[in-house]
Amino acid sequence: MTAAPGVAIPREPVPAGGGPGRGSGRSRGLHRSWTGVLTAVLCLLPLGLLVAGAWLGRHVRPSADEWCFLPKVRDLGVWGMVEKFYVTDNGRIGNGLLVGLYAQFPVAGHQWFALISGVVMLGVLWALTVLVLRRSGRTAPRGMPLLVASMITAVFLFATPNTYKTFYWPAASVSHTLAPVLACAAALPLLLARGRRGREIALAVVFASGVFMGTLSEEASVVCLVVLAGIVLLGRWILTERARAAARWWSLAGMAGIGIGTLVLMTSPGGRRRRERFGLESTSMLAPESLVASLRGYAHILETVLTTWQYAGALAAGVLLGLLARGRAAGAPVLLPVRPLLWTGFGTLAFLVSGYLCTVITYPVFGARVMTAQRTWNDYLLLYVLLLVGAGAFLGRAARRRERRTGVATAVAAVVCAVAVGGLAVPLHDLGQDMRVRAQKWDRQDRFLRAQAAAGAKSAPYTPLSVAGTLEPFGGKGRKSWPAGCVADYYRLDRVTYSTRLP
Repeated sequence: MTAAPGVAIPREPVPAGGGPGRGSGRSRGLHRSWTGVLTAVLCLLPLGLLVAGAWLGRHVRPSADEWCFLPKVRDLGVWGMVEKFYVTDNGRIGNGLLVGLYAQFPVAGHQWFALISGVVMLGVLWALTVLVLRRSGRTAPRGMPLLVASMITAVFLFATPNTYKTFYWPAASVSHTLAPVLACAAALPLLLARGRRGREIALAVVFASGVFMGTLSEEASVVCLVVLAGIVLLGRWILTERARAAARWWSLAGMAGIGIGTLVLMTSPGGRRRRERFGLESTSMLAPESLVASLRGYAHILETVLTTWQYAGALAAGVLLGLLARGRAAGAPVLLPVRPLLWTGFGTLAFLVSGYLCTVITYPVFGARVMTAQRTWNDYLLLYVLLLVGAGAFLGRAARRRERRTGVATAVAAVVCAVAVGGLAVPLHDLGQDMRVRAQKWDRQDRFLRAQAAAGAKSAPYTPLSVAGTLEPFGGKGRKSWPAGCVADYYRLDRVTYSTRLP
């Protein structure tokens, strides 16, 4: 077996009964058939859940910030949205670009967003799983990488306390759900690189991705910086000697890109306006009272996350991977050595540190509400789910090396995967019902407001229609008007007034 210098790759145990005789060949064939059927059946569960989730996306309708995005993109196009973010809102030009891309197709853009973003997430995580297995010198049964990727995607999207704001609300998803997945995509060229040319391309991609990430999401940028800094500092323990230099240069390039993107965001007129609007110029997120309050809020977040049992599905998928994966007899040099304690420790530390830092930078804006602003958790929750899969894979590998018969462990892991998917399906069904009811009412009100505008009316009544805690005009029983002005702009009215009854 080929290995990098200084890295020992354990050989698989020889089956009892000697070499490759007729009996052992038949048993291996039966084993491959059995694992293939198991993997295929299990794949259908998270994939089915993802398909159902994407199908429910047809009930998504604009709300909250999107009321203000739609008329801007309609009148000035995608680049008008980018300019609005840079000059007026928050400086996030990468965010403005993604928002403009879906907002240029008003209602249809919202309806298709879940499907398109879900396919992107699944594709990236599937490719990442395949390449990590290859670079760690392992091979798995056909379909296993897809099972792992689909379980990661399903758990990441649907185990959160607010799936609507995680998956269906585009305004939040592009910043806090899609952003960490796009960060994972930046690692694919490095994992694919074979020679100098490939490494140069990987450096260029991660630098450009870093610049974009710095203008897309501050929280996702923090997570990336923590992970990349960990690779630079701990590379000698978690990477082979052959991969160490390339990984460090790649990490430094990504950190430089994020730094440039963050500088663009911080110095933008929109960034300054946002700090003034929330009073961030006069308060410091590093003040002792802010750090302590952030720690309390983060402890509450961790309690919620660690007691959400559906995340066990990601751990179980990892266990199955560890039980069924095998070492390669030959192939590409091993660049990611199997070092369970080091990799698990690195992942745990990165998750805890990045999660706390994300809470620190969001606390001045949200205050105590940081404990309930679940959409901001997603930037580091993907790292948590990946950590669970990795830890599960190490557990499965350890069980396979100690026990000759692992059928019971495989069955238990498969059952946990199935139960976790079932536990995610029930709240998703309930959310779908709420979305369907809102969509029907929204469409009815939309037809009325368009008819009023076509008839020449200057004002029309509007009934708030919220789902999953999203903001609507006239919140608090009519006390909060935002974003009523944007709704009026969308329908080309002078104003809309509060109403408690649908037309």
